[in-house]
Amino acid sequence: MGCTPVVQVKGRGSGRIPMVGRNCYKNGEHSRLIFRVRLHRARKGERKSFTWQDYRDLIVRARYQLGGPIVLVRDNLSVHLVPQMKDFIAANEDWLTVFQLPSYATDLNPQKGIWSLVKRTIGNLAVVNLDHLTKTVKRSLKKIQYRPHLIDRCLNQTGLIRDG
Repeated sequence: MGCTPVVQVKGRGSGRIPMVGRNCYKNGEHSRLIFRVRLHRARKGERKSFTWQDYRDLIVRARYQLGGPIVLVRDNLSVHLVPQMKDFIAANEDWLTVFQLPSYATDLNPQKGIWSLVKRTIGNLAVVNLDHLTKTVKRSLKKIQYRPHLIDRCLNQTGLIRDG
C-alpha cells in the first residue's frame, strides 16, 4: 500500500516513427486526411525523416484523390524549402498553389491538430515494441480518416475558413 505501480515493458533498441500528412478540404465533399507513416529502426545509414520527394509524392497523391487543383498551406519545415521542391511547385503551378505559413505559426497549421489527436490516443499506451507503436499510430490515423468532422475541427481551430 502506498507504492507507485510500475508497468515493465520489454523494449529493444531505439527508433522513431516519422509521420507526414495532409488535411484535404474540398467544397461539397467530406474532408479527408492523407498520410504516410514510416518506421525508422535507427539502423546505420537509414534515413530518419521524409525527403522532399516523399512530400512531393503526397501532394501528387492528394491531387489524384481529390480530382482537381490543390491549394497547399505549408509550414517552414526545411525539406519544404529545398530548391527541388521549389522547382516542383514552379513546374506545376497550373494545378498547385502554395501558401507559406509564417515562422512559428503552428496555430495556423490544421495538421498540428491531427498530430495532437494521435498523441492523445497513444498518451498512456505501454507498447511492446516499435512495431506495436507503429500499428497503433496507423490505427489512430485511420480512425481520424473516417471522421471528417474531426478533420474539419482541426481547420476551425486555426481560425482559417473554407471558401464557399
